[in-house]
Amino acid sequence: MEQRPDTPVLYRSPEAGRDLRTLTHILYALFALHWFTGGLSILVAIILAYLKRDDAAGTPYEAHMTWLIRSFWIALAGYVIGGALVFVVIGFVVLAAVTIWMIYRIVKGWLYLYENKPLEPRAWL
Repeated sequence: MEQRPDTPVLYRSPEAGRDLRTLTHILYALFALHWFTGGLSILVAIILAYLKRDDAAGTPYEAHMTWLIRSFWIALAGYVIGGALVFVVIGFVVLAAVTIWMIYRIVKGWLYLYENKPLEPRAWL
């Protein structure tokens, strides 16, 4: 029997839901640590998010995976632009703004995960 795309995926077991929740907490932790690991932890997190996004489809954790993936790509673009503009001084402002935005996204997403609140993954803030 084929499942319709708008039908939520049901967990095979309660452990599967807990495993996705735990993984999502780990992804947020890896995102938060990226400033201290030279970016290595965020690379691990983004790879895991892409690999587990299908497993999270139809669950509340799907929004968090999308939130994290979008955060990564937007922040990467901001960091590249800020880095290129460092030579004209405005780059420092851009880098600071992207860093503050990234901290906000990590904190907001993690709090929403902790409180089991719905998250709009396409929102900018």
